[in-house]
Amino acid sequence: MTLLRTQLGNTLRGHRLSQRRTLRDVSGVARVSLGYLSEVERGQKEASSELLASICDALDVELADLLAEVSLELRGATGGAVRPLAPTADAPATDPQPAVEQPAAEPVAEPALALVGAPARSALRRGEAVSLAA
Repeated sequence: MTLLRTQLGNTLRGHRLSQRRTLRDVSGVARVSLGYLSEVERGQKEASSELLASICDALDVELADLLAEVSLELRGATGGAVRPLAPTADAPATDPQPAVEQPAAEPVAEPALALVGAPARSALRRGEAVSLAA
């Protein structure tokens, strides 16, 4: 199981490296110590929402986009599979009571706000026209 802080760090590092920027550069713009940013990228520290927003601003990445990307990566890491609530034939129950059949889980959609609102803010920063038509 991949931890959220590990995937957040990997994704932040990926964005920083794709921009060919140093830890020192991003930490200065984000106003966070170089060491702390390094620990966040390595998944050793849990970043607060304020710190994540500051790092995202420094990287010119929308926080909603980062979280959506991390969510997709975490789903990919588990293969999209959900752990069964009841024991299966492959994993017999250790409890002598019979397993109760659980209803199938519905797929969870990404929040529309993260998909609709994210491009608008970054485009406004760059001075581009934005259309929010659905």
